Amino acid sequence: MDRFQLCRALRAAGVPEAYYDVPDCTPGPRPPGDRYVLEQRDGQWIVGVRERGTHEVLERFPDEDRACRWLHARLTDEGPPPVEATPEEIDVLLHDAEGVQRRAREDFERAFAEARRRGTGNAAAGDLTEPPPVEATPEEIDVLLHDAEGVQRRAREDFERALAEARRRAAGRPAGDDGRTEPPQG
Repeated sequence: MDRFQLCRALRAAGVPEAYYDVPDCTPGPRPPGDRYVLEQRDGQWIVGVRERGTHEVLERFPDEDRACRWLHARLTDEGPPPVEATPEEIDVLLHDAEGVQRRAREDFERAFAEARRRGTGNAAAGDLTEPPPVEATPEEIDVLLHDAEGVQRRAREDFERALAEARRRAAGRPAGDDGRTEPPQG
């Protein structure tokens, strides 16, 4: 797969062009925003992510085909299929709705603080202190609003984690035990 085939495949899959930047494929100047970036540098194909003005390399590939296939898989992965809840699990979730919301907000604040720390902290110097929770800026809110699919996907994943945790607790299994008898596939 070359970068032109990649762009056609991403468009066919319904991936918004705002999610990626591919040379000679995505049109004209790109508005500011977070996105995956495909580049060729020093004989390698590099897939990275541009976030808040910084660029982080995620993977390096010896050829265009591998880089394009990796990026395609990353952008079209829909995550795990939804898990049907039993009536008992729904009852547990409904009776602990405030707890689920509180934990989701705490998870969001931890992830938000970590993202800010990565952007402003000095990890090399051992500055790993977590800043106090902060309110989102208008720009960050704009990113969240424009990434509604990602927000929905992450909310679904959070719900599925909460559902798995409720199932684990209901079955009396220790934390981290998802009830499988085989090692997780991965």
